[in-house]
Amino acid sequence: MTTAAKPAIQLSGLYYPNRMARLLFTSLEEIMGKNGINALLHLNNLDQFIDNYPSDSLERQFDFAYFTAMHIALEDMYGVRGGRGLALRAGRVCFSQGLKGFGALAGAGDLAFKVLPLHMKLKIGLPALATLFTNFSDQRSEVVEHDDHYVYIMYKCPCCYNRKTDKPVCYTGAGVLQEGLRWVSGGHEFRVMQTKCHAMGDEFCEYTVWKDPIPVQK
Repeated sequence: MTTAAKPAIQLSGLYYPNRMARLLFTSLEEIMGKNGINALLHLNNLDQFIDNYPSDSLERQFDFAYFTAMHIALEDMYGVRGGRGLALRAGRVCFSQGLKGFGALAGAGDLAFKVLPLHMKLKIGLPALATLFTNFSDQRSEVVEHDDHYVYIMYKCPCCYNRKTDKPVCYTGAGVLQEGLRWVSGGHEFRVMQTKCHAMGDEFCEYTVWKDPIPVQK
């Protein structure tokens, strides 16, 4: 009995730097274990990355289509709900493992930033996160401020390249935003909800980020 060949991944021509991709791999390995991520990579035709993670360089060589394929494999392995929960966790771990040290975000650890009022931390920190992705990858991002919330726009999204869905699927992005906001705010959690998704037919992917932190449960 022969096994049907897995279809080749249709590449996008849009790229993340190797270092950001490597953070995704190491984050998933931390969550799933070595055998888990190897199974994930094998499931969706990404065998070339088994025991061969992207290098720790800023060269833009990791195609968005690979990123999407890993998200699809998570849903195939753990179901839609479980896979998206893992993607959310992976996004948070990605930020805490290394994204916080990129570019202008590194300054959020300085004393001068820590003593700013909370609203100023968000006003500076969220656009800095968007600028990080715009400058270092092909994921062009922008932040628009409204009275009680921000809208974080991803004009080129690596989570849902060439997908068709009826619900938002870019959970890694939401996880990065949640952990990024926790970092710049000094420990507060914020509501982040994806309101538009390219996979659903929207022109861009968008997240709503509420300005008020989630109240701490006592």
